[in-house]
Amino acid sequence: MTTRGFTSDNASGVHPAVLAAVTAAGEGHAASYGADTVTAALAERAREVFGPDARIFPVFNGTGANIVAAQALLQRWDALVTTDRAHLVTDESTAPQLVGGIQTRTVPAVDAKITPDQLAAALEDDGSVHHARPAAVSLTQSTELGTTYTPDELAALAAVAHGRGARVHVDGARLANAAARLGTSLRALTTDAGVDVVSFGATKNGAMFGDAVVVLDPALAEPVDRLRKASTQLASKMRFVSAQLLALLTDDLWRDNAARANAAADLLADRLTALGAPPRYPVQANAVFVAVPPAALPRVVAQAPVLAWDAGTVRAVASFDTTPEDVEALVAQLAPFLG
Repeated sequence: MTTRGFTSDNASGVHPAVLAAVTAAGEGHAASYGADTVTAALAERAREVFGPDARIFPVFNGTGANIVAAQALLQRWDALVTTDRAHLVTDESTAPQLVGGIQTRTVPAVDAKITPDQLAAALEDDGSVHHARPAAVSLTQSTELGTTYTPDELAALAAVAHGRGARVHVDGARLANAAARLGTSLRALTTDAGVDVVSFGATKNGAMFGDAVVVLDPALAEPVDRLRKASTQLASKMRFVSAQLLALLTDDLWRDNAARANAAADLLADRLTALGAPPRYPVQANAVFVAVPPAALPRVVAQAPVLAWDAGTVRAVASFDTTPEDVEALVAQLAPFLG
């Protein structure tokens, strides 16, 4: 049996319904840059899912979605507040600075989640022209440690931000996993919680490539539209990105895919716990963090399809197509290094 990878949900294949949608989009010719019927259908479906004011802007990848969204919230003299574990800070290289001209202001966070008190303090502005003005917050959902913000937690953070004139961005590369775990709609974790703009992840949820910026505040639609082009994220044959997003949003395929990934992560967490090696962080989405002896880390990642996270931890991320057999195979590979 061939073991599927657990280094990331980016390692997974493409869901058959998504692949079929891409194939269908390739039949015949269509208008470019989003002036096609598939993108129009996606726009309508996004309004049904996120609310009547929502506008969706397909992009090539998650980094592009984050940079476009964050730029739309900031002036050139502003700063973006986020946690020290945020993907924007740890894994986007210099894209925020190089492409977006964005300064980030980080706060340390337990389980990678910022609290209202931390956010209030981080948004304090001394009014000095010598310092960047904190003008927006970016929240990762689910977080880089696999934890989730509940709707109430998001609403509390949005209230703090808006009360100080700041905007709210959600980096939703795994928004689907958070919603599936919490049993909520995508709207409940975004529009209804007071979020202004969302980076909606598709690649990690069964797409071939492509994500989207979903604008929930109509005032941000034109800035995002223009910034998408200026940031090199406007696809000429946009229908191939739109088709994937539309397939995931049709009949809640996004939820089915995320739920399978979450269930596989739960099984892995249960099996590891039974072996005396419970996950290092709460398993609230599809990521499981496993403690291993630091000296054994090179051997672990050489023998098991997991990602070295830090000196004594590896990360295993389940995907929409991860099976119980895949989980058992991984447990067998990790078992010699546990306990």
